[in-house]
Amino acid sequence: MNRVEFDSTKRSLDETLRKARDGLIQLPDFQRGWVWDDDGLRGVLASISRSFPVGALMTLQTGGEVHFKPRLIEGAPDTNATVKPEALLLDGQQRITSLYQTTMRREVVKTLNSKKQVVKLWYYIDMVKALDPNVDRLDAIVGIREDKRITENFGREVKLDLCSQELEFETCMFPLNRVFDSDEWQMGFCKYWNYAPEKMELWFRFQNDIIAAFKQYQIPVIELGKSTSREAVCLVFEKVNTGGKKLDAFELLTAIFASRNHELRKDWYGDKKAGLPGIKGRLDTHDVLKSLQSTDFLQTITLLHTLDQRREDQASGKKSDEARPVICTRDALLNLSLEGYLKYRDPVEQAYKKAAKFLREQKIYWNRDVPYVSQLVPLAAILVEIGDKWNNHTTRQKLTQWYWCGVFGELYGSTVETRFARDLIDVPVWIDGGPIPRTMNDSFFRAERLRTLRSRLSAAYKGFNALLMKTGSKDFKSGQSFDDSVFSADQLDIHHIFPKAWCVKHGKLAAEFDSIINKTPISLNTNRSIGGAAPSQYLARLRDQGSTTDAALDEHLKTHAINPVLIRADDFDAFFAARRSALLDLVAAVIGSERVDRGPQVPSPLPAEEDAGFDDDAVVEAATAEPFAVAAE
Repeated sequence: MNRVEFDSTKRSLDETLRKARDGLIQLPDFQRGWVWDDDGLRGVLASISRSFPVGALMTLQTGGEVHFKPRLIEGAPDTNATVKPEALLLDGQQRITSLYQTTMRREVVKTLNSKKQVVKLWYYIDMVKALDPNVDRLDAIVGIREDKRITENFGREVKLDLCSQELEFETCMFPLNRVFDSDEWQMGFCKYWNYAPEKMELWFRFQNDIIAAFKQYQIPVIELGKSTSREAVCLVFEKVNTGGKKLDAFELLTAIFASRNHELRKDWYGDKKAGLPGIKGRLDTHDVLKSLQSTDFLQTITLLHTLDQRREDQASGKKSDEARPVICTRDALLNLSLEGYLKYRDPVEQAYKKAAKFLREQKIYWNRDVPYVSQLVPLAAILVEIGDKWNNHTTRQKLTQWYWCGVFGELYGSTVETRFARDLIDVPVWIDGGPIPRTMNDSFFRAERLRTLRSRLSAAYKGFNALLMKTGSKDFKSGQSFDDSVFSADQLDIHHIFPKAWCVKHGKLAAEFDSIINKTPISLNTNRSIGGAAPSQYLARLRDQGSTTDAALDEHLKTHAINPVLIRADDFDAFFAARRSALLDLVAAVIGSERVDRGPQVPSPLPAEEDAGFDDDAVVEAATAEPFAVAAE
């Protein structure tokens, strides 16, 4: 239950900053570092000096269900790191750290200038300007470099020198890090000016208008009670942190596990100082896994952990509907125990390495060509569950069929956590002779989908590319089969069979010539030779360039499910119909003919919007396009 117990109140800024300094208010370890620049610092100081609102804070009372590893705000004394905090600051870190650094800490502030360069500054407020109603308060607040001098003419002329307290008195520049403890500075200022009436008046006006604004400032605070759940903390944080990095389950678990002295971040990212790669670095050596995220890895572990819990419940006599579910939603990830994580951390890493090998067996070599990264989550969990059965030929065949059913059924695009759980339960049982998995029963491929597959971001589009290579397609020109080395060296990609230029010239519909029916894996070198010529012309050119025969070229074309006779006759319509049928045969061979709707032998006319080149996948491609090199076609 995502319960949130909270209270709204106001706290003295002075008290809040002192508690942050003393360690009574700390940050949860998932919070990012302090990043405000000079303009941001001066802005918040100007707002406080005028009693303007700067937003509310949100804190979480400690001592409840949520155990985050705390850390001090930046700049707080290290000696306070052992203090047990009363509350954790969920929202307002940048403001509180900025105000603490500039108004309470007696050391130079390390920040960024307008060019994003690191600078060290002391912050002052010009007393005269601050009291002048015609001067913007922001202009009265200045950050002065570490040596406390402002110079001109390449350092030869000193415009302002504050390197001694007497010079601060002389120039009426008040150091803002004395604003909550100004008595000593006040006495020095008065003595320096021999209690001159005009200076006393200046001081008292400044004290009443500016210093009082800081000392009396009340900042709104939303206080979450200790009974607030992990899930609620995560959800609330995301709502209030819309301008920052979205908090995911990995970040939250990092803080939770850190409270038990386990460094989840080091597990995943490694130790750069020691030169040791983490899980991500080791998995990234397999290109097909480079898009895998930390939350994907944790989902696989959570599936297996919750499967253990369900089995425990069933073993204790609970009925199926009473036992805990197999699940990997974000809430489930946030409830993953450290023990559950450690049990499956290494087996899941090894399972993903097996998954990479499995993808290469399916002729999927690059991460951009993986149809669904999400499908790797249940695949890895299944590989852990079945153990050594992975090495059996029958097991590999069944895994392959399940995998392609997911791809061509396009079943892993969104809201897939329930399917993940079903796969982990169903597929191992099927491998042992049980019923067909529900994912396979849900899989269905309709012939008309072929003409709408035009985006390389579509899972089924990527699937056909891999499937053609898997079934033995060879390069038109060289006759090489597409293995791992050829794929990388020859810059293989999906290209038109009837070139786009030829199709446009002959009035063919974009919705047809840009579909997967008119595309196939072709090397960069071969595609350059094809150019925009008619197939009959470029095939003759390939024959002559490759010192091969027409008969050999025809055999190469057949490996791409292309009818050589039709393409040599430049008969696009007949070629299109024949290849449509051939591609359906390929799909039927890997997912089962009963899951393929072949439709009418002669495809129905395209709807008007498709005649105009409308492509539903193109909308996705435009919104989420990833960079990759495409050879001219």
